[in-house]
Amino acid sequence: MDVLVTGASGGIGRAVTELFLERGHRVDGLDVAPATVEHARYLHHVADVRDAASLPDLSPQIIVTCAGVQNTPDDIDVNLKGAINVCERYAFQSVSHPREQVRSVVNVGSSSGHNGSEFPHYAASKGGIIAYTKNLALRLAPQAIANSIDPGGVMTDLNRPVMDDPELWGKIMALTPLRRWATPREIAEWVYFVGVTNRFMTGQSILVDGGEAGNAQFVWPDVEVGHRPTEG
Repeated sequence: MDVLVTGASGGIGRAVTELFLERGHRVDGLDVAPATVEHARYLHHVADVRDAASLPDLSPQIIVTCAGVQNTPDDIDVNLKGAINVCERYAFQSVSHPREQVRSVVNVGSSSGHNGSEFPHYAASKGGIIAYTKNLALRLAPQAIANSIDPGGVMTDLNRPVMDDPELWGKIMALTPLRRWATPREIAEWVYFVGVTNRFMTGQSILVDGGEAGNAQFVWPDVEVGHRPTEG
């Protein structure tokens, strides 16, 4: 099938791209950064999801939105509005009429959209993904499905500020029952299952973490969210 992956040059987006290619699909990757994947069935497009007019002409059957930033002034514009720009451009002829080739949409959200345990604009952007995915599902049915995969901790470059700090990493692992974070490849497997194998479930936002979301405590340099003050 023809697959579109945004944020294809790194992190979860690159892992999703590589997995779809391994399984025989054709992939168009979209990113503000140059290509990091080389394959006969891969075509890279440099574009900014914030700018709907810059998006190339494509006809994907599967749309996976992975483009994202964290703790920047553009969190909502990239993470939420960018996903909306991509889905509206490639999934619909008009607000209520899906394009005939579209089969499924998978938006990559975050556990912070469920528990709010992150930076304010980031958490809001991912909470918006949950609501927008439900809206997509209603408008795409019965032709196509739409769901989101909402990871907890993932070993990506965006998380280097805590992954590379032994003290902060120790605090995070103490909050994580499995004592590890997911790899991008593991999240890509979830995306593939929900976007390709699954043909019934729609309008769902699947929380994928190692149990840490239940603690609702966010650890980052100079940030403590969900921390209970010591009584005394």
